[in-house]
Amino acid sequence: MSERVAVRKTYKLFIGGKFPRSESGRSYLVQSANVALASRKDARDAVVAARAAGKGWSGATAYNRGQILYRIAEMLEGRREQFVALGVPAAEVDAAVDRWVWYAGWSDKLPQVYGGANPVAGPYFNLSAPEPTGVVAAVAPGSPALLGLVSVIAPAIVTGNTVVVATSESAPLAAVTLAEVLATSDLPGGVVNLLTGAIGETVPTLAAHLDVNALDLAGIADPALATDLEAKAAENLKRVLRPLPPDHDWTTTPALTRMTTLLETKTVWHPKAP
Repeated sequence: MSERVAVRKTYKLFIGGKFPRSESGRSYLVQSANVALASRKDARDAVVAARAAGKGWSGATAYNRGQILYRIAEMLEGRREQFVALGVPAAEVDAAVDRWVWYAGWSDKLPQVYGGANPVAGPYFNLSAPEPTGVVAAVAPGSPALLGLVSVIAPAIVTGNTVVVATSESAPLAAVTLAEVLATSDLPGGVVNLLTGAIGETVPTLAAHLDVNALDLAGIADPALATDLEAKAAENLKRVLRPLPPDHDWTTTPALTRMTTLLETKTVWHPKAP
């Protein structure tokens, strides 16, 4: 009998809830694995998938979105040892699980904090309520690969947005493994889309894309590139979360601005009964 040969894993993109290869057929060797090298066409396909998922996801109740984020935390904790085997420190996996739970808890509380009744001079009710911006393009930090990725995805989707993320170019395995967690956690396809490969190829396409509504530059370390991306984002007045300092501590409790920047405010006037 011959010795069994182990199945070699193929690391693909995550677009529309599926795991396609890059349309270009390209891959690159990183972390001792062949990983899909996303193209500009893949980035455009991811935006299409995110837009298609937007109506259903934004229309879900805040409570339901919180349940799904909590389910992601459960699934991630169940795969803890798999992430550790990929080189992600156990403490980082635990912090990523806790980060999902933290954002899940905000799902039905943020509207109370960020919205409310406004005082007006006249016989009217004036109410403000937050609504999702739409499709968010984000750049995940290179380190910490898992916690940083979770920290850009969770605030975008808990507020009802859909997201396209350019993952860490140098450490993508945590991201593509997280995609497997997302695919089995009740998250509708297209709410989160992950692109592996060269940030310099996919992110300018996302920044200039007219169907992207917001841009999170958390993982951009080059100030000149950040400036160029912001200029591209200005074409359709995207909301922009600017790059964080290179020494940013991702283990600290996030500011609420990571959620509120990705929200619009709808204000409704209603006459009072005489």
